[in-house]
Amino acid sequence: MKVATEAESTSIAFPSDREVVFTRVFDAPRDRVFRASTDPSLIPEWWGPKRLKTEVVKSDLRAGGAWRYVQREADGTEYGFHGVYREVAPPARIVSTFEFEGEPGHIVEDTTILEDLGGRTRLTTKSVFKNRKDRDEMMKADMESGVRESHDRLEELLAKLDDDLVIIRVFEAPRELVWKAWTEPDRIKRWWGPKVFTAPSIELDLRVGGRYLYCMRGPDGKDYWSTGVFKEIDAPRSYVATDSFADEKGNVVPSTYYGMDPGFPLEVRFTVKFDDLGGKTKMTLRHGIPPSSRDREMARQGWNESLDKLAAYLSSA
Repeated sequence: MKVATEAESTSIAFPSDREVVFTRVFDAPRDRVFRASTDPSLIPEWWGPKRLKTEVVKSDLRAGGAWRYVQREADGTEYGFHGVYREVAPPARIVSTFEFEGEPGHIVEDTTILEDLGGRTRLTTKSVFKNRKDRDEMMKADMESGVRESHDRLEELLAKLDDDLVIIRVFEAPRELVWKAWTEPDRIKRWWGPKVFTAPSIELDLRVGGRYLYCMRGPDGKDYWSTGVFKEIDAPRSYVATDSFADEKGNVVPSTYYGMDPGFPLEVRFTVKFDDLGGKTKMTLRHGIPPSSRDREMARQGWNESLDKLAAYLSSA
């Protein structure tokens, strides 16, 4: 079985004939990952395959406390799972048992460790089975794809819980091409702005301390300018910049200049990161628009429409 690298999202290892270890690094602080992993109101949003609806029947998060989840197919078919917490040490460690009610007696011990990576979190879960047969039967039942899908869904949930606006996309293009699409003016013009917008002017000085000045033009001919300074550049992996509304000369202006929410900060932090997935590229965009801003969801929609245009450009480039 293939062992994935960390850059390929979830990795899997088999340290002994009774064990399976899954590891994933999440772009979120440890407290947030722990909360999403244990909060009964959040668990149904990521636990298990997306096609199944998960209900948390019981979750007594303490040593000796019991848990039980039920998953349902669209046709009403149910699958029950339960176990007992043996250790709970927030936000770093959880040890619990796992038993599928359809096959009672095959108990697994799961140890989950959350490592603080300075704003990111490495989550490692080691599952210890009674014997090799039990482990191999679980793998044949598609345990690997189930864990990977759960991790993908957890990542999506963590993005929603983030104070920043976070958008994650996987593009069917190599990282070097995606980097160029984000950093070369002629390429940026092909996709920058929502679907009904164009980008008539893109200027950037791609170096630490360099500035950029971008213009989006709406279908009514109105121009919207943005500017900022590049703070960190690690080509082709990531860059960090400031972001502000501007006038056509590059002067920073308040959001009200364009008739937007007056509570929008004058300057926010913007980060875009690119992970190489072996011919594909996972992009993680973080835009420091506070949850309190009335224009946050409008910005999310605008970004998603822009990224749809980027995906189309990359497929033809």
